[in-house]
Amino acid sequence: MPRPSSKTAPGGDAPGSRPLTVFGFIGSVLDIGSTADRWNRWRPSVALCQHQDLLVRRFELFHDAKTKPLFDTVVQDIRFVSPETEVRGHVLELKNPWDFEEVYEALHGFARGYAFDPEREDYLVHITTGTHVAQICLFLLTETRHFPARLVQTAPPRRQQSSEEVAGSFHIIDLDLSRYDRIAQRFAVESREGQSFLKLGIATRNREFNQLIERIEHVAIRTRDPLLLTGPTGAGKSMLAGRIFDLKKSRRQVEGRFVELNCATLRGDAAMSALFGHARGAFTGALADRPGLLKAADGGVLFLDEIGELGPDEQAMLLRAIEEHKFFPLGSDREVSSDFQLIAGTNRNMQADVRAGRFREDLLARINVWSFELPGLKGRREDIGPNLEFELEKYSQRGGQRVAFSREAREAFLAFATSPAAAWTANFRDLNAALTRMATLAEGGRITEAIVAEEIVRLQSRWGQEEPPAKGEDLLESVLGPARASRLDRFDRVQLADVIEVCRQSRSLSDAGRKLFAVSREGKKSANDADRLRKYLARFGLRWESL
Repeated sequence: MPRPSSKTAPGGDAPGSRPLTVFGFIGSVLDIGSTADRWNRWRPSVALCQHQDLLVRRFELFHDAKTKPLFDTVVQDIRFVSPETEVRGHVLELKNPWDFEEVYEALHGFARGYAFDPEREDYLVHITTGTHVAQICLFLLTETRHFPARLVQTAPPRRQQSSEEVAGSFHIIDLDLSRYDRIAQRFAVESREGQSFLKLGIATRNREFNQLIERIEHVAIRTRDPLLLTGPTGAGKSMLAGRIFDLKKSRRQVEGRFVELNCATLRGDAAMSALFGHARGAFTGALADRPGLLKAADGGVLFLDEIGELGPDEQAMLLRAIEEHKFFPLGSDREVSSDFQLIAGTNRNMQADVRAGRFREDLLARINVWSFELPGLKGRREDIGPNLEFELEKYSQRGGQRVAFSREAREAFLAFATSPAAAWTANFRDLNAALTRMATLAEGGRITEAIVAEEIVRLQSRWGQEEPPAKGEDLLESVLGPARASRLDRFDRVQLADVIEVCRQSRSLSDAGRKLFAVSREGKKSANDADRLRKYLARFGLRWESL
């Protein structure tokens, strides 16, 4: 039987003059045939050895006990069409050939024990035969260089005229993607598009922020692990979470909804019900079953802003829901399942909350797999210009009227906005509000210097009216968090900050109590300073150990 010649497909270069070894599976369907007419059929394992420009010195063929008769026939036919080829059989007895783990482990074990010699031999992995699971496992092991080989894919002839053309064609694929400039360029373009998508198409000029977005884009499309977005209020955490969902949706990585909740707006039963749902009659006013937001986010993304405001019970249930995708609605004994990806947002120092006992350490460890800190507007002043145009475009779309700055007005506003005089305490919310006010006052859709001057005075007045931080305010926020600290009267804030500072400088609870109550204790026959201080701290949910 002659060995018909065949051309390789585009991009398929035959190996050089070094001995060539091929690894592959017996095709239990494609390689079948025992009668004389089998020579008129395309059989990939035999056909691979029929090409004049692909001399296979050794063929390592995987099979099981059931396909041993077919293996023997294929070996006989390969010897006939290619006497130079040595065929070796390797029996893989798989309980379930469709079990990825079992197939991968079997092939991985074979590769680790095989005496590869890539300095003297070339290797190909034949991925045309075998189950889809086997083909995928061979691909993965070749990509990771467990098989130091290239892939070879064979195909039948498009139109068979005679037995001389039965070999078909072959295509050799090198998995070194650095050799494929067009593929690399396409990946780079898709990455840039993903980053621009997350930035709402705004051409930011801040190098650190661009690097941050690049990392977020890289991580977001490759994992379903929780993401933690930190940064000051108004830095854009909620908007970025929504864009991450949109990006994953565009890549068909999620099928469900984007569900958002600000945890600072809920307390007690309302928080449990909103998150996990409730059964009818679970509490006063629970007139019907409610599925809850975790269930609503099934198959999608759940964004929990201000996650540090959750109570201890909600934290415990959320941890289980993240780890096991299961939870019990309030007042129900029926377990509910929901497969969602969590994105959490906070402006608090979560490590300080853990030390203070306000946030579970195991929950923080679970949601802090990927943490990204968004800078405030003051840290991105060079991006105010591009964001200016973006906000104006949004306003124009909402109002149906084009609004723009005069050249002088734009220069005047940017000069102020990028100067140290602009506090931007609410970050992008301040900027959005300023643009909205100026656009609303713009007659004929034109923002003038006079309108800009009026807005600058308004911003300066508002920022100037804000109370300066009380002594120890930063310390207090690090312990209580900005949200809880802001709900205290200034009298309590000043007093509590001083108490915390003394506690941290003292050796023990009693030592701190003696310093704090040094005057009043002298008028008492028996003073228990430690107990007095412990009760005071308890009013704010604090313990000596946490300080």
